[in-house]
Amino acid sequence: MVAVFLVGMSVAAFYGAFVSGLGILRVTRENLRATQILEERMEVIRLIRWDDVAPGFIPPTFTASHAGTNTSTGVVYQGTVTVTNAPISEKYAGDLRMIQVDLKWKSGNVWRTRQMTTFVSKYGLQNHIY
Repeated sequence: MVAVFLVGMSVAAFYGAFVSGLGILRVTRENLRATQILEERMEVIRLIRWDDVAPGFIPPTFTASHAGTNTSTGVVYQGTVTVTNAPISEKYAGDLRMIQVDLKWKSGNVWRTRQMTTFVSKYGLQNHIY
């Protein structure tokens, strides 16, 4: 009887650890995909011309998905892009824009968010590429 009890407890502990490990793996995968989506948006923004760095040219909202291994229950990421003047008071403030990309998604029953912010200068990288 004691042996059956110990085996039962071991199996229950192993099952709990296995389920927990799979949950952590899922959340890690979702976080990595969120970082990839944010980085992709930042790379596109980094290369646009100064005249186009304004609200309206850059779409203010977007969605991206990640199906993972189960295509019927994929994760949908909802993103927003905010273009504002840089929050500085220096004389070059008119030649600088702050772009913030926010991303949120529902993981299980929990809403998760990530955010990236960058600054774009009027005389920045885009003048050297085009």
